[in-house]
Amino acid sequence: MKLILLGAPGAGKGTVAKLLTELDGSVQISTGDILRGAVKAGTDLGKEAKGYMDAGDLVPDALIMGIMGERLQEDDCKAGFLLDGFPRTIPQAEELKTLLADLGIELDMAVSLDVPRDVILDRLTTRRTCSNSDCQAIYNVKSNPTKVEGVCDKCGSPTIQRDDETEEAISKRLETYNEKTAPLAGFYEGEGMLFSVNATSSDAVVKAIQDKLAS
Repeated sequence: MKLILLGAPGAGKGTVAKLLTELDGSVQISTGDILRGAVKAGTDLGKEAKGYMDAGDLVPDALIMGIMGERLQEDDCKAGFLLDGFPRTIPQAEELKTLLADLGIELDMAVSLDVPRDVILDRLTTRRTCSNSDCQAIYNVKSNPTKVEGVCDKCGSPTIQRDDETEEAISKRLETYNEKTAPLAGFYEGEGMLFSVNATSSDAVVKAIQDKLAS
């Protein structure tokens, strides 16, 4: 399967992507992952991206598209891929459309995960992350707590609430999403590729996607 996963922070894109990869060997691709991968590999584009990242600046779209183009041509993408949280803006979506056409890749659909705001706030404010940068396991104090409160099950480091997961920070992230990223649903609807799923259960979302692909 070749999908774009759209949805606000906390909508469950990452969880759904992981479940989908287990079905047919598709790979999950996020912008952060491909940037870190390119930097670690020391490619020319990776070195250029590192300069922006080290300075705390946003990596320009043209550079991201170049790295995305390289990533999509790697062997593991032949089984399929799930773009998690990319594109983020209409210009990125238009550039991605051109890139995929150039590579001869056809998307199955863009899936929009529509989750109520109160559910997102509850999910993110109760999320805890391992403070060990080599681990960064994610927990939830309600639905997936650690065995010992405040201690990572995997490495024993303290778990923390990230600065961007307080209610105030999440509200700002949702405002940014609604302003810049939410219009993507309209873009892909215009392309005849949008499939919206209204479900808070990741398993229900995966089943809806499977049913749609099979229809």
